[in-house]
Amino acid sequence: MAAIVLVLGGVRSGKSRFAQQLAERLGGTEVLFVATAEAGDEEMRQRIATHRRDRPAAWGVLEAARHVGQAIREAEAPQPVVLLDCLTLLVSNVLLAAGDEPTLAAAQESLDAEIASLLEACRQRAGTVIIVSGEVGSGIVPENRLARLFRDLLGWANQRIAAEAKATYLLVAGLPIELKSLAVSIDDAVDRL
Repeated sequence: MAAIVLVLGGVRSGKSRFAQQLAERLGGTEVLFVATAEAGDEEMRQRIATHRRDRPAAWGVLEAARHVGQAIREAEAPQPVVLLDCLTLLVSNVLLAAGDEPTLAAAQESLDAEIASLLEACRQRAGTVIIVSGEVGSGIVPENRLARLFRDLLGWANQRIAAEAKATYLLVAGLPIELKSLAVSIDDAVDRL
């Protein structure tokens, strides 16, 4: 099974830069970059272009807005490092594909399948899979239903990935904070009191 590394952070926290530096140190030019963004408007096209310029040209690139696990399994070159940027957009893509007014149950079912497939792809390969994701649970409760549903689904997806991850980092103001070594079970926490 590939070692999973989860890199969390808020907007402009430095999470993508940290993940790219980690991928480059681990894999050099032997990295498969999995992009989940879609260029739906000019602003997003510019963001994607900036990301392309910022990563090494020698890296393999796989664009997959959904069905990422399947896409990773079917990738031709077996690079030792996979960098998925990002889970946040993957969750958004899955949610928006669920229809105009998705129920929590329908959205959760679609996301369950997506995350299960991603984790299965990680189990079927060697090396390292670095997953970048947004941490949106520290802000205010969103005003609209779709935003609240997205926030809940992303929080759930982050928990699923973190549970399987060998290492988890939270980026704050460009500084990585290692979380996985701090993670304890409820029983451990009670025993320490």
